[in-house]
Amino acid sequence: MKIYPIEAGNFKLDGGAMFGVVPKAIWNKTNPADANNLIDIAARCMLIEHGNRLILIDTGMGNKQSEKFYSYYSLWGDHSLEKSLAKHGFHRDDVTDVFMTHLHFDHCGGSVIWNKDKTGFEVGFKNATFWTNENHWRWATEPNSREKASFLHENIIPMQESGQLKFIDRPNTDFGFSNELGFDILYVDGHTEKQMLPHIKYQNKTIVFCADLLATAGHIPIPYVMGYDTRPLLTMDEKAKFMNAAATNNYYLWLEHDAHNQIITVENTEKGVRLKEVFSCQDIL
Repeated sequence: MKIYPIEAGNFKLDGGAMFGVVPKAIWNKTNPADANNLIDIAARCMLIEHGNRLILIDTGMGNKQSEKFYSYYSLWGDHSLEKSLAKHGFHRDDVTDVFMTHLHFDHCGGSVIWNKDKTGFEVGFKNATFWTNENHWRWATEPNSREKASFLHENIIPMQESGQLKFIDRPNTDFGFSNELGFDILYVDGHTEKQMLPHIKYQNKTIVFCADLLATAGHIPIPYVMGYDTRPLLTMDEKAKFMNAAATNNYYLWLEHDAHNQIITVENTEKGVRLKEVFSCQDIL
């Protein structure tokens, strides 16, 4: 097995929204804001080469939306999904599986692209199976008013229309093995319904793709919950259990949204779970 970081693009989000009720005087120390109160955000996806499968976890926000849409997110840097795949010697057509932690636009937008004459949309990985779960699919395609702006029809429906969409069977517990893809999945419901966090066994380590349960290293303290979460009290409970497990089992936490800290470990302290070490992807992979 080989794992590659796929940097799908950088953007900015409102720091207050990212930290909910936490005062700016506190979160600004770890995630400094610019003059518009925006903090740096990454879309750090993961590519797993294993046997004859090439599995991409999340795809960033893509490049098919309008200029007005992207203006809300202050894109920066020169990363892109295509360039990052090419850096490691791959093309979109090589990907066999696209696993989406959830269907918010900044996690799945790169899964769908314009067709050749820009009259409609098509899947961006013509040889891949797209994986989500049935509960989350229903949640995304019949969205509540709070999340409606995050579930974009053009990012989601073409996957179904292509015939390439499949649902992962959810076990009776919140932690189950995915026979199809070969890694464990933790299901969490605080941010959105049935978000899926892959746990990958790699060189005697467990690497956890944290998605939006732990957005950045600055979010480690349990009460530091995003304002975007639909069920923040549930997030706190899920996060407490996960962070304690991460400290106890020395998980390597892959931070999808932290523009400056790629992989971290945590430890138990008198103040609760706190940051232990920071690694680059190159250090671990």
